Amino acid sequence: MAEDTTRGTASFLFELGVLKQVNRTGWWFTGNKTPESVAEHSFRVGAIGAVLAMMEGADASRVALLCLFHDTQETRTTDIPHIGRRYVKALPNEAVTADQIANAHPSVREGVSAAVAEYEAGETPEARVARDADKLECLIQAVEYRQQGYEVQPWIDSSLASLTTPSAKTLAESALTMPPLQWQKNMRP
Repeated sequence: MAEDTTRGTASFLFELGVLKQVNRTGWWFTGNKTPESVAEHSFRVGAIGAVLAMMEGADASRVALLCLFHDTQETRTTDIPHIGRRYVKALPNEAVTADQIANAHPSVREGVSAAVAEYEAGETPEARVARDADKLECLIQAVEYRQQGYEVQPWIDSSLASLTTPSAKTLAESALTMPPLQWQKNMRP
């Protein structure tokens, strides 16, 4: 039994590697043929989530965990762009996650399921911060793509309108008023 769940857990970890190959398809509508992958997006969502949690007084570790698993279902559903959701009805993320981890170690099944369910419910302070991190990452990515010449204002507008926490709103306003490479100018000699 233990060997079976260890293999099931390893299988899940291999599956997560698919996210490095899955592009965030919504950016194709801007003409961007090589947008970020879901894995790249999820990494920065996790970092943004931890930062927002620190600013909001939420549990940064919990927020980072929720962010880490928020899009793992896309190994099976791919990244369905917002416009596609009108035409394609996917199972709820909790159901996809349950299938992904069905053969994993019991503590992995419990932990990952709980993280996805909490994120999807959006009721805890940590879930609200994690959801804002997802939207703020989209906005920041849009600012970077705008700098590269892509028309991304609809992504900026919808992301900005979705933010709920004061810290996310403040960070978004800052991101919108500075060039993406501002960090280079702030380096100490």
